[in-house]
Amino acid sequence: MNYEDLYQSLLPDEKSLKDTVSSLQKLYKTVSRETENGDIKGLSRDLNTLKQTAEALLAVIQNLEDSVEAFDAKAYFESGDFASQVLDLCQEMELDVQGEFPVYEMFPYRVRIDVENQDVYLDRKRIPCMRPSSFVKTVKAGQDKLKKASFNAQGFAAELADAYDLAVLKLRRKPESDIYLTNLYKILAPMSRFRRDYDMQSFSYDIARLYAEFMNGMTETRNGRSFDFGPTRFNRRAIRILDANGKEQFLATIRFFDKQEETK
Repeated sequence: MNYEDLYQSLLPDEKSLKDTVSSLQKLYKTVSRETENGDIKGLSRDLNTLKQTAEALLAVIQNLEDSVEAFDAKAYFESGDFASQVLDLCQEMELDVQGEFPVYEMFPYRVRIDVENQDVYLDRKRIPCMRPSSFVKTVKAGQDKLKKASFNAQGFAAELADAYDLAVLKLRRKPESDIYLTNLYKILAPMSRFRRDYDMQSFSYDIARLYAEFMNGMTETRNGRSFDFGPTRFNRRAIRILDANGKEQFLATIRFFDKQEETK
């Protein structure tokens, strides 16, 4: 199955619907004028035309309804056709996709396909869409909007450094130790209600933007502390991001340190 087949079959009736509604609007204006002017003969004639046009409108609506009801949305989702077409379009548009049906990551979004209810979720938001091309365009538009959004790298680095200092104390680690980024996220968003507004995907995207600044030469916070990212042998503890070139990177830890002290 493919929604595009249904879409193409609906277009002629959709045009007829538009034309018929337009005719009804014109007839309404004519009938109103005839009523106001007392043109009974014209009113009688145009009311009959109005009735015929309304009947034509009902016929067009019935055709549309029959076409929509004939489309088995549940089978479309259960068969995997919807998901397969989404993935094919993502590949065509060069959108990075990870995961397996029914949950995917389209960085920084988490996409979930609800087969039972024939719904698609972008993070926690339900997207009322059964057309793969429309959904993929929505994802692409969201990604483009995020890329254009302003980002205060120094401000985020300062907040991350504060969380890092708390983590060092809480975890009883030595100063300037490598700390998992996931531990810092828990400090930045300690309660579930905070995580609804600032989820792990949002945190990962901020880390990706900070990493881009880091690769461009920003290696210090505004108070002069240096920082560096580190990997891990255990990718389950790492945060997967896409760098400025769209290349996959796994960042696990970060440490803040006084560069001058290290060079002594």
